[in-house]
Amino acid sequence: MHERSQSTSELSPVSIAVAPNGGRRTKADHPAVPMTPEELARTAVECLDAGACMIHVHVRNAEGRHLLDVDAYAQATAAIREAVGERLVIQITSEALGIYKPEEQMAVTRAVRPEAVSLALRELAPDEASEQAFAEFLTWLHRERVAPQIILYSPEEAIRLTDFQKRGMIPFENLPVLYVLGRYTVSQTSRPADLLPFIAPEMPVFLDWMTCAFGRYETACVTAAALLGGNVRVGFENNVDLPNGERAGSNAELVGQTAKALKACGVALADAAFLRSAWSR
Repeated sequence: MHERSQSTSELSPVSIAVAPNGGRRTKADHPAVPMTPEELARTAVECLDAGACMIHVHVRNAEGRHLLDVDAYAQATAAIREAVGERLVIQITSEALGIYKPEEQMAVTRAVRPEAVSLALRELAPDEASEQAFAEFLTWLHRERVAPQIILYSPEEAIRLTDFQKRGMIPFENLPVLYVLGRYTVSQTSRPADLLPFIAPEMPVFLDWMTCAFGRYETACVTAAALLGGNVRVGFENNVDLPNGERAGSNAELVGQTAKALKACGVALADAAFLRSAWSR
């Protein structure tokens, strides 16, 4: 979708994804963290209006804890679709959060058959013994037209994923990835320079890459990524603060901050149809 070097004078449209809740934060962290299908649907509408074209969905159990569940995903997806139709790509998470095993993560995804799913390489293929099952899962995703996005937490993981491609384990010609700038730790604050190891000249080039970041410099990090050819993800999963350090009022406010920054740089925002077309190549 976005190449590291642009072949024309125009910058490609950039997709903004919102990750509104994650699996860790609750209303004790911010009262606007969406926990229910109805809250996710309202958040989807607000973030669509602010410039997002994708929503990254986590669902919770009755106690508000992280959940991978077919019925819960069906309810959340239905609520969001009723609210926004096809104007947002809906991506579910397969994140383990220390609770689920790889086979459980893959089984839930197969049962849900979502439009898109995020997959952490370190969770789904943690060692050599797990690689064949991961490759077979990717083949299933390709056959069922489920769009994967591989989460990469380090440059080393990017190199490992490229090795999978060289070994014929990846059936997707264009495999989207997400570069995570930082970790889920207290007071984690990412900075734009954290992206550089992922896109260094010697590193693998993924045609469709996205970035997310932690803390108040989220907007700066993702704007830098967009100007270098990437797509962006923002939201309460990774950050609840505005660039000035004040608490954001909503996920939509974070999306709006990013949309404003990108437009100020002359970058157009992609819509869901544009993102679907890119991911289906």
